[in-house]
Amino acid sequence: MSSARILAVDDERSTAQALAEMLGLWGHKVETAGDGTDALKKAGEFRPDVVLSDLAMPETDGLWLLRALKDDLPDCPVIFLTGRATIDAAVAAIREGAYDFIEKPVDPARLKVCIDRALEKKETLREVQVLRRKLKQLGATDFIGASSAIRRVFELIEKVAPSKASVAITGESGTGKEMVARSIHNLSPRRDRPFIAINCASIPATLMESELLGHERGAFTGADQRRPGVFELAHGGTLFLDEVGEIPFELQAKLLRVLEEGRLRRLGGKTEIEVDVRVLCATNRDLKAEIRGSRFREDLFFRLNVFQVALPPLRERRDDVAMLVQHFVEKFNGDSGKHVTGVHPAAMELLRSYDWPGNIRELKNAVERAVILCDGELILRDHLPPDMAGKGPERHVFRIAFGLTLDTVEKEYILGSLQRNANNKARTAEILGVSEKTLYNKLNRYSAEARAAAAAADAAGPSQPPLAHPASAQDR
Repeated sequence: MSSARILAVDDERSTAQALAEMLGLWGHKVETAGDGTDALKKAGEFRPDVVLSDLAMPETDGLWLLRALKDDLPDCPVIFLTGRATIDAAVAAIREGAYDFIEKPVDPARLKVCIDRALEKKETLREVQVLRRKLKQLGATDFIGASSAIRRVFELIEKVAPSKASVAITGESGTGKEMVARSIHNLSPRRDRPFIAINCASIPATLMESELLGHERGAFTGADQRRPGVFELAHGGTLFLDEVGEIPFELQAKLLRVLEEGRLRRLGGKTEIEVDVRVLCATNRDLKAEIRGSRFREDLFFRLNVFQVALPPLRERRDDVAMLVQHFVEKFNGDSGKHVTGVHPAAMELLRSYDWPGNIRELKNAVERAVILCDGELILRDHLPPDMAGKGPERHVFRIAFGLTLDTVEKEYILGSLQRNANNKARTAEILGVSEKTLYNKLNRYSAEARAAAAAADAAGPSQPPLAHPASAQDR
């Protein structure tokens, strides 16, 4: 990671100084503070990218600092250093918005990884804010997410929107195809004209022609007055045909003529009417297979599929889940009068790992249900749909790079499992299938190895100074 501004907070001056020297060797710019009050004052002047703080301090502790920073630096990640006696407090701090905590004695390698990840998250949030401002300026306010997959979609929308080209929007059910169609319309020169959307699958085949092209009075039994179709209603604007593959084959030739000539004749009518409509369409069907089966006209397919926007399923943009969840929480808070502030880490882990066959629509429904059931500030696993239960941890993937030794892989897996279980060693040992004594022995060995590595580096020349860890500080 590039250089960052880090505020190191600890009432033990030697520990704060050791942190500052080590962070400085990693290329960061560092300020130190001795308690929460001092840290808050320096944060206002220094504007840190990350705050690294002891949790247990006299007078104003780390939790006080976390709460105080929310107003002035809401996007600044806070990482706590904690002794065994304050693990529960550290878990509570994460629920209040802390980024992570690291147990003393601090493993420099783990601390570096934690800081790098916090900085990556901060940079992602900054990019999201820039993207949201851009979307707002352009009128595409419905887009939530910053993953590479959704950015590619927006880039395509931004390029095709100003043109007159027909657009085919593809994707699984619930991925937001109508939202994309509205965004294309909102970013186009037609934004001030009508946007009409219809679902062709919901219209009986016998009424499809009347719905699309309109009808004259007396055109069929029950037609007691003239009625314009959706092409006329969308004149000058945009027409979105969802599930376009459901249009009857015999009607497709008339639709093709309207698209090519910009003229239509109402059902039962004798005169032609000029229409200026940009057509967007979507379907879950494989239209090429429909063409091979003589159920969809090839010439109509090519007329509709001038430009294609393919929407990724939610399982391919998991990095966007947290943002989408928060968006829906805020929405349903307003609808229900609740005051839910966020999601418990265990529940968020499950939300991220679930495959979402119903995509964003399913996620939206799950969050709405959770907000209704939630009586506190955080959504818990129990508030999520029952069919999601038990699908979180089992679906998680432990990714490793080639070239690592087995000992290194074991170490990363143990430390990752420990972090995932909120530093609960008994639970971690149970999941790993080892005794608590075995787990403690391995953790002690990792700490000893880190200290030995630091000492060896120190003996070799300019180095990272060891952190000062008075026994009293470890057990606070």
